[in-house]
Amino acid sequence: MSIGYACIQIGSEETKLSSLRLNNASAENLRKVISKNLNALEAIIKYNIENEIKLFRISSDIIPFGSHPANKIPWWEEFQDQLQVIGELIKKSGLRVSMHPGQYTVLNSTRTDVVSKAVDELEYHAKFLDSLGCSDSCKMILHIGGIYSDKKAATDRFIDNYNKLNSRVKSRLVIENDDKSYHIQDVLYISERTGIPVVFDNLHNEINKAENEYSEYDWIDKCNKTWKAKDGKQKTHYSQSKINGTKGAHSDYINSTQFMDFYDGLHSKDIDIMLEVKDKNLSAVKCILLTKENIKIGNLEKEWTKFKYLVLSRSASNYNSIRNLLKDKDKPDARLFYKYIEETLDLSEDVGAEINAAQHIWGYVSKKASKNEKARFERLISQYSEGKTSENSIKNFLFKLAKEQSAEYLLGSLYFYIRHKK
Repeated sequence: MSIGYACIQIGSEETKLSSLRLNNASAENLRKVISKNLNALEAIIKYNIENEIKLFRISSDIIPFGSHPANKIPWWEEFQDQLQVIGELIKKSGLRVSMHPGQYTVLNSTRTDVVSKAVDELEYHAKFLDSLGCSDSCKMILHIGGIYSDKKAATDRFIDNYNKLNSRVKSRLVIENDDKSYHIQDVLYISERTGIPVVFDNLHNEINKAENEYSEYDWIDKCNKTWKAKDGKQKTHYSQSKINGTKGAHSDYINSTQFMDFYDGLHSKDIDIMLEVKDKNLSAVKCILLTKENIKIGNLEKEWTKFKYLVLSRSASNYNSIRNLLKDKDKPDARLFYKYIEETLDLSEDVGAEINAAQHIWGYVSKKASKNEKARFERLISQYSEGKTSENSIKNFLFKLAKEQSAEYLLGSLYFYIRHKK
């Protein structure tokens, strides 16, 4: 079983993807952004390998305007060397990648121009995965589309248009139940007519249930039968609802207790689980460690180096509890470790705790700080304590100093990347 995440890696500047507006999509700008994005993807892949993450969804925006007439660059040729390096990393590590064309890729539209654009988009995604040299187990996930007042006709239209796709697209395509129009039973019907593998999405199933109310494990078993050997291991999407969020919104993090209940219910089924969650890789690493048979204390200590200042900025009590927990080197308790982390993430802003953490970090950068920078820090602390500025002003200032001083120990801290929701 592999557990992974989608598109964005949190906790590093070098993995950030860039974008372009259409009116700025000159050949020169496109080449710059493509090169930068491929460098970012390489950094993400290396991060995944280092953290034993074997499943990753590549952003559709990796090549700006990949299927749009504005991008006339033969990127698969010009950037062949970069693509080959990334592809070799993927292949040698056993990482399985995928892509997920966006909501406007609608293969069953009543409009021929929309269908034509959808085909172009699918061909772009397939070409990108082909350019990496990925096997056919690296898939493209697609929703069925709209109903257009007649679900049967829309379903037949999807099947007809699927049959017209080229073989490279067909070999990579999988379909998924959505939260509005096509429930899992609808998607399995389409699979029976076409042979397309099916991804089961648990949250979509909660919102948009099929008429036959099987358990999610029963649906997973039914979807398993749609996967052939050439398609690789069955994949499923797992997510949780955001508390007080809009219907279908993904949670900020994966709640470890809920996830382990789901995981235990799988009874060791050998499937790949793609997490759809706001904190991306952070929840992926957490779930991997929670399900690890022989977790080492070093695994949690590595996590603690990333979380410690974030925790300190919200709860000195939880900070001390985790430090005490990690003193037991022989029996690392991942569930309790993440219980404290999750409790901390749910806390409201505490001005005193934020100032305490900021002063700890200031201790690392103050020695090389100028007189003006020292005065600036004191001024920000004073303004924050009086409610005249936000925590973000302090964090941005400290992050700038950490970058200027190449303070690697601080730059990897999630303190800079996870902010209170305003």
